[in-house]
Amino acid sequence: MRSEIDEVAQLVYDDVNNGVYRCGFAGKQDSYERAYHRLFDRLDWSSERLETQRYLVGDHITEADIRLFTTLVRFDAVYHGHFKCNRSTLTQMPVLWAYARDLFQTPGFGDTVDFDQIKAHYYATHLDINPTGIIPAGPDPRGWLTEHGREELGGSPFGAGSAPGPVHADEAVPELA
Repeated sequence: MRSEIDEVAQLVYDDVNNGVYRCGFAGKQDSYERAYHRLFDRLDWSSERLETQRYLVGDHITEADIRLFTTLVRFDAVYHGHFKCNRSTLTQMPVLWAYARDLFQTPGFGDTVDFDQIKAHYYATHLDINPTGIIPAGPDPRGWLTEHGREELGGSPFGAGSAPGPVHADEAVPELA
């Protein structure tokens, strides 16, 4: 499945991972609009793909899933408002929201995410976009812990492999409460 994994991972990288930056740092309206449509077209494509399968390629987590997760986990907290990727929030895209929560609740994903640090980084370092440096208080991240129901689609996160162990104490992030 290497060629399909590589193809899907590249599409996600080009259109989603880089797509949010193309929107956020666009210097002209037409550049922004092209990036915006390209981003949401790829998110719609991803959503359609994930309606009937648990992961982007095959029955287990692949590099393509990891790439998509890194943008989805930041989407509502940063990209929706800060980078003007505002057609809809992740929480308004039911398939992608369930998929993202499924991954977030998988060892090695949510246990490495610090939403406060994510927001502090983006909002405080991009002063050309956010000249006041104000860091938003929301959104409430506890929704990431809600049921997702994606187990019904089959597959298993790590296949025959084993889940990663707990995060080292020096790298622990605050738990969502």
